[in-house]
Amino acid sequence: MKKIKFFVMLLAALTVLCACTNGTKPENGNSDSVYYGGDIVVGITQDLDSLDPHKAVAAGTKEVLYNIFEGLITVSKDGRFVPAVAESYTISEDGTVYSFKLRPGVKFHNGKTVTADDVIYSLKRAAGMLGDSEPDINKIAAFSIISDIKATADGVDVILSEPNTELIGFFTSSIIPCDYKEQATKPVGTGPFKFESYDALQKFVVVKNEDYYIKGVPYLDKVTFKISASTDAAFMELMAGSIDILPYLTNDQATQLAGKVDIADGTMNLVQALFLNNAVKPFDDVRVRQAICYAINRQEILDLVAGGRGVIIGTNMFPSFTEFYDGSLVDTYPYNVDKAKELLKEAGYPDGISFSITIPSNYEFHVKTGEVIVDQLKKAGINAEIKLVEWGTWVSDTYVGRQFESTIVGLDSKLAPSDVLRFFFKDSSKNFVNYFSDDFDALFAKAKKTVNETEKADYYKQLEKMLTDDAVSAFIQSPAQLVAVNKKLGGYTFYPVFVQDMSTVYYKTDPKSSK
Repeated sequence: MKKIKFFVMLLAALTVLCACTNGTKPENGNSDSVYYGGDIVVGITQDLDSLDPHKAVAAGTKEVLYNIFEGLITVSKDGRFVPAVAESYTISEDGTVYSFKLRPGVKFHNGKTVTADDVIYSLKRAAGMLGDSEPDINKIAAFSIISDIKATADGVDVILSEPNTELIGFFTSSIIPCDYKEQATKPVGTGPFKFESYDALQKFVVVKNEDYYIKGVPYLDKVTFKISASTDAAFMELMAGSIDILPYLTNDQATQLAGKVDIADGTMNLVQALFLNNAVKPFDDVRVRQAICYAINRQEILDLVAGGRGVIIGTNMFPSFTEFYDGSLVDTYPYNVDKAKELLKEAGYPDGISFSITIPSNYEFHVKTGEVIVDQLKKAGINAEIKLVEWGTWVSDTYVGRQFESTIVGLDSKLAPSDVLRFFFKDSSKNFVNYFSDDFDALFAKAKKTVNETEKADYYKQLEKMLTDDAVSAFIQSPAQLVAVNKKLGGYTFYPVFVQDMSTVYYKTDPKSSK
């Protein structure tokens, strides 16, 4: 069988001389002085919903566990798929077989060498192929087309029931030991850091994996993810110097910190929107949903919440997916209060409407966005009221239970266009906005199956247009990511996926004298 070959390289950013010892300066071509050793505190504003990587739901949990767990492949900062537990991979020309060659000598944190049996177990577990013994597994829907996984002489073959050439991004799914039963309390992976301790609602601590297969990383000896009760509390601790890194700053917070810390500016690679429950009144009427879209001034949101940073979007797709993203949809609903009022009148609401916006209170960025939207909607005769809830409540009631009218959050995804759009096909457990369209479902299935990349891109753009024309939600932006970083630290890196990678972070001065 002829195969399309993918040659993968180690991250250049992680290529360092391994002869360095703690507290010395390696010659790695970096403009900063780079020292090994030391510990830091990273502020996070939500508790972890699971220590088991296959049971975690929240993006905030996954971005932390990223430091402990790895998949067969990972993603570089420029969006390339690079090796992790796998040394290389190929995809059959017909898109039905993914073959992975395992990297020799990779060890789990408990000292066990990774085998094909571990990989097969991990992938089947993530796909829900091991029966109902663990009903709380957060199954990867894209893996439903896996018909078999077989060990080979140097790795595994993943065999699909139908063609799919964009599945590779899902193989970032964590590889775990097949014979280890304590993932829920003492997680074990292959990543650059090892689990040390976890205190619910307080902290999650990881330490350097001395046996990591990429020599020279991580730089730090220890990282404490401190769980703060609120964004305000985390910000105050940052100001007091007890937190070294704090992501997800608002523009106002970044302005207050000017000169005190470094501000790293990147992208979240999220779709932020005012998501509308299409199954409840008045949002079961497309004209009402369109009115909401016209009544929102997205540029003003960027200006007031993010200092003009971020990229305005018109559909549920990241602009960074340049091949698949349809930028023309941004102009579908220009800010037009009169048009919003006209549509509401046509829909039978001449006196406007009232509804609630449920927002997880730990995300200050979304809360600020909601406050701006509430003021904007008033001009169109729309009365919206913000309802702040704890993150756990948002997951159980809004996301899973679908008991809401509207909500503001950011949706993340794997590096596959199908994963960005997985929230909208009828049978998806993640379709929390209750959008049901037979035409969308049929085209979505066709887009995933085609092996012709030109056709695939065209199909996805058609799907994006459906979401926009149906005003499924009021899409706002792919937000900028502002991160406060202690001036003594360097190496903070942004990726086209939602992670907090501490393996690249280092001290620019001797850590022995930095605390």
